[in-house]
Amino acid sequence: MDQAPIAPHVVILSSPGMGHIIPLASLAICLTQHHGLSVTLISNTISSNQQSLQDFLSFNQVKLIKLEEPNIPSPSSSNLKAELRIWQTITSTMPHVHSKIKSIAKESHLSAIIFDAFYLDALDTAKELNIPCFLFFTTSCMALSFTFALPSLDKQYQNQFCDLPKPVQLPGCVPIRGIDLHDAIQDRTTEIYKGFLSGINRFKEVSGVLVNSYEELEPGPIKGLKEFKGMPHVCQVGPLIRTSSIGPGQGKECLRWLDRQPHGSVVFVSFGSGGALTWQQTKELALGLEMSEQPFLWVARYPNDESSAYFFGSKDMQGQLNFLPEGFLTRTEKVGLVVPHWVPQVEILAHPAVGGFMTHCGWNSVLESLVHGVPLITLPLFAEQKINAVLLTEDVKVAIRPKQDAW
Repeated sequence: MDQAPIAPHVVILSSPGMGHIIPLASLAICLTQHHGLSVTLISNTISSNQQSLQDFLSFNQVKLIKLEEPNIPSPSSSNLKAELRIWQTITSTMPHVHSKIKSIAKESHLSAIIFDAFYLDALDTAKELNIPCFLFFTTSCMALSFTFALPSLDKQYQNQFCDLPKPVQLPGCVPIRGIDLHDAIQDRTTEIYKGFLSGINRFKEVSGVLVNSYEELEPGPIKGLKEFKGMPHVCQVGPLIRTSSIGPGQGKECLRWLDRQPHGSVVFVSFGSGGALTWQQTKELALGLEMSEQPFLWVARYPNDESSAYFFGSKDMQGQLNFLPEGFLTRTEKVGLVVPHWVPQVEILAHPAVGGFMTHCGWNSVLESLVHGVPLITLPLFAEQKINAVLLTEDVKVAIRPKQDAW
């Protein structure tokens, strides 16, 4: 009796942060469920979400290998930006990853490696094993267009990008002010900026780029990507989103509260798993919600001057709301619900009572909101989120963006 052919095996590498692991986990499930591939996902996943994520992937026949977290100070206790800490994490674990992939290749029909932009050193492993490798870009095609353009922009402009006299015009995209470009490249003297440039130069070595977007959302930027000569072929594979929320916590309370609210009346306010507002921003947001007299569901995190303070799962005094303006909870108890912890975001955005979403513009949140037909209010905090805000407000026109002072 002939043996069944061995399914091709794909290794997927995800850098830390739920913004990376969620779409890559969704991709892994698509490859197993719809294409019959065998998939191993290697990740530096935040530990608090580990068990539920592992159960979810196991149910969908995806093997998860959890890497040990290196002893690197968190952004809240050091001057390390999130991007630099990710790079340090990846660098410290790369020898272990290299060994794991070689072991998998010996035991299976390893056909490809897929990784996000922080794992570009995996190119060396793919070359050693002589297998194709694909870059998975976790955010918008407009942000990818800026990434492709950065080497030429670096040569074209000498000053800091925030000081550019005119907006940057990328192929097929609406103009972007310099101050709205990627947060990590605003200071061109830093190691982060140099790392970005070095990494982009390696993009040309990949077999192709998979991006979590789709034609109907970004027709202009998708067409414009074809104008970058020498860059790899780009394929849209989105929208890859969660069909249900992954993570611990109690979600039934807020869903029951939503059940009691009028259709389309509630503003959902959340800034993702990693975002943080300053004390002043938190105060202004609280007073703005109160003055609006609009029903709201707010996931309120303890204030922090570092906007990406919770990116690596740092503790934020969960369960305490004593940072809110005095009397705020009492005055708004009949119109709003404030939650100091995790909530089931997918289920909330799918609820008919939700009529708007105030968001940091993390790409996962954006796609989840768009798929469920919820318009957005943008308050971008870090990374490429300002680029996403420009796309949503000035191109796709599904969002509004409040004006902000420098602080």
